[in-house]
Amino acid sequence: MISVFGSDIGDAEIAAVTACMKSQWLGFGKKVEEFEAAFADRLNLPSFVMVDSGSNALYMALVLLDLPRGSEVIVPSFTWVSCAQAVLLAGLKPVFCDVDADTMNARDIDVEARISSKTSAIMVVHYAGLPVQMDAILRFGLPVIEDAAHAVDAKWRGRSCGSIGEVGIYSFDAVKNLTAGEGGGITAKDATKSARAKHLRYCGIGKSGFEAATSAPSLARWWEYDIKEPFIKMLPTNIAASIAAVQLSRLDDLQARRRAIWDRYDAELGDLGGLVLPKSASPSDQHGYFTYCVRAKERDALARALLEAGIYTTLRYHPLHLNRLYAETERRLPNTERLNEEALSIPLHPRLTDDDVTRVIAGIKRFYRR
Repeated sequence: MISVFGSDIGDAEIAAVTACMKSQWLGFGKKVEEFEAAFADRLNLPSFVMVDSGSNALYMALVLLDLPRGSEVIVPSFTWVSCAQAVLLAGLKPVFCDVDADTMNARDIDVEARISSKTSAIMVVHYAGLPVQMDAILRFGLPVIEDAAHAVDAKWRGRSCGSIGEVGIYSFDAVKNLTAGEGGGITAKDATKSARAKHLRYCGIGKSGFEAATSAPSLARWWEYDIKEPFIKMLPTNIAASIAAVQLSRLDDLQARRRAIWDRYDAELGDLGGLVLPKSASPSDQHGYFTYCVRAKERDALARALLEAGIYTTLRYHPLHLNRLYAETERRLPNTERLNEEALSIPLHPRLTDDDVTRVIAGIKRFYRR
């Protein structure tokens, strides 16, 4: 079965994990700090704090903003459930907006339609790695949380996605463009927010006893600590950071492979009536190439035909406003609901062979020329 998502783990990542295990230091340590510095340098971020998942990074981002409890955060409905769950867990209310059917990103008109006196922040998602047009969103003057889980190598007008709003998050889960197996991270414009994030991620303790003892040898009773505010544990591991560091060093090659597959799909699927291809980035922007999401009137039949041909596809994502948990099932978001019936992610990841891509293209063409 050809997989729809995936990463490419090679000998260098395996060697890095082996070295980490041989060192007997598996948990949080220097490898995390080294990756944080390298990642911030690569993306030209003012700061970067690694945590154990992108979902937890979203929750931390909302906590760092200190938004009024019970206030509203606008979230695109066409996104992963973690976006809404983080809002709820932070004591806030998600309010879902529609997205553009072509870009699958929220636009200023979609956001503006949901702004009220209770709105305290806006969350945007750079869907598939296509940058949101941030100037239109920033004009509202509200704090913006950027979900750049798909956009680790994407840029808006030369600036890395995730670095433009008040806070931004990244994901390094098993199928992302840069994987750590599992992991995530957060960046913030305000240095005090980044410092707070580093303090919070270890249950609000900040430094471990070992860190305290080695950084201040004269300190008496270094094992004691004061907890300034309660928080859950979000520490990443040296193992995850070791994988991520190698992936970061390979990112250009991994992205080149993703783009080559994307360009081949564009070239060979563009003349099929009934199949709408995803939007490319504008000349001033850079796409992240996370998923190649097409639209088809006969989406379900196409997905079934490809599955029977040994090609797995899927829908990313089920509209959040249609989930009863959020109590907005009566609201109509027409573009999001249209995508729910037409959108389909087809295989795109660096482990695909040329023969795999040929099979995907042939399977789609066979369906439309049946």
